Amino acid sequence: MKKNILVTGASSGFGLMLAKELHHKGYNVIGTSRNPEKTAVSVPFKMLELDITDSNSIKTFGKQLFVEIDRLDVLINNAGFYLSGLAEETTIEQGKQQLDTNFWGTVMLTNELLPHFRKQRSGKIITVGSIAGLISLPGGSYYAASKHALEGYFRALRFELKEFNIKVSIVEPVGFKTNIVSNSKVANNKIGDYDRYRTKLEDYTKDLFSKSEEPDAVVKVLLKLVENENPTYNYPVGKGSTLFPALQYFSFKTFENAIIKNINKFKK
Repeated sequence: MKKNILVTGASSGFGLMLAKELHHKGYNVIGTSRNPEKTAVSVPFKMLELDITDSNSIKTFGKQLFVEIDRLDVLINNAGFYLSGLAEETTIEQGKQQLDTNFWGTVMLTNELLPHFRKQRSGKIITVGSIAGLISLPGGSYYAASKHALEGYFRALRFELKEFNIKVSIVEPVGFKTNIVSNSKVANNKIGDYDRYRTKLEDYTKDLFSKSEEPDAVVKVLLKLVENENPTYNYPVGKGSTLFPALQYFSFKTFENAIIKNINKFKK
């Protein structure tokens, strides 16, 4: 029997690549998007409408999902976006939107589906986190906050669901070449005192992403997780994904000085 796999945010980036690979491997894939009609004709898997920031949309989706399938084997929480900008220049409203999507939206959808997993006494919940859930860099304070929150929530949930044979894991990629930057939202409230630093930081960030790896590595890890009967909790992916969190934890000063040095290479 084909496993049923749900991939949120399957219209682009990791989600689209992963959903295509899972379909190619013979899984029954259901993807989600806020506007599924835009991609439904160009993808080989079923696309359903879902806005994870809207509780009514989540409830409607939950009902529709179990018309399409009778059981859910794997939930892959992938939907989200990147909010860039200095902390003080980011409005509280923008910050709330970041947390509402990346954290609360993911939590609300997971909670909607948990009764089905518990009834089955089986299943996997795999969440696409980020290295930003383990470290934090300038220009991404609210994004890091949302990913740190996911780490805390799903670590606890892993313990709580063990007795139901539901496996909980999180993938922690570094920056990869996807559309996360082109689709990002930017802080609105520019403050003159930060002009020089902001310019350096923007140049540093552009350079960082221009040298980033292709996203295939993340998709491969997610595929292995789907097929792994007894996955562990966290899966760092990419260059520095294990080094930087360890360096920050054991010697924050060394980590801090390295970041400052790299940013200051772009003097203005």
